Amino acid sequence: MDSESGEWILRGLKWDDPRCLHTLSDMIALIDEVGFLPLFSNAVPGFSVEERTSPSAWWTGLEKTDPWEWRRLAAESGQVAYGKFFDRKAGFISLKWLPIFVNFRRDGYDFDARWEDEKASFRQKKIMDLFRQGEEMYSFDVKRKAGFGAGGEKNFEGVMTDLMMQTYLVIRDFRCRLNQRHLPYGWQVAVYTAPESIWGYDTVTAAYREKPEASKEKIYARVRARFPASSEAQIKKILK
Repeated sequence: MDSESGEWILRGLKWDDPRCLHTLSDMIALIDEVGFLPLFSNAVPGFSVEERTSPSAWWTGLEKTDPWEWRRLAAESGQVAYGKFFDRKAGFISLKWLPIFVNFRRDGYDFDARWEDEKASFRQKKIMDLFRQGEEMYSFDVKRKAGFGAGGEKNFEGVMTDLMMQTYLVIRDFRCRLNQRHLPYGWQVAVYTAPESIWGYDTVTAAYREKPEASKEKIYARVRARFPASSEAQIKKILK
């Protein structure tokens, strides 16, 4: 998605183009086929949901055809992982490729081991301590319970993005807040959890047996194969 003269411009296809995605199932099938896919256009041409959908379908609020709604439904379904995985921006990873991303991005470390080796920040630890028992938590609850905000820790969004880029957290769903009568109200808010709480530790860490550099090369090679016109600099920018 680009900005021109202060307006956001979507780069997509005509609705009747045979390459155009029309349903959530279409999108998940493409994610599974490619392996992983950013939500919006980026340094690698063609490597996004945006570029495979019709601009007219976005932000209509129609779950059947709106890719913005699909991202919520895909996260909720558990069929793919959703979070800020690509150049600190949103995208999807198939369950087949998730362990490979985990091994690459975590550099073979569970979070506790990363902390013990002084490779994680104290702010990251305060957040990850909230997710030890498979919890799912609204973003505003994570912020409050981890001590961010006025008079507390700074850069909450940046730290959360770091933890998603490292695959320690994913977006589980988007849900409305609940009032005192437990009825939903207001805008939908991101709900976070650890990927292990959805798919299990053994599944998520299945690639730990190989070197992180080998996992990295598999991911880079996949993009080269699917998008051969892309340069190494473009691939590095979106996957670093």
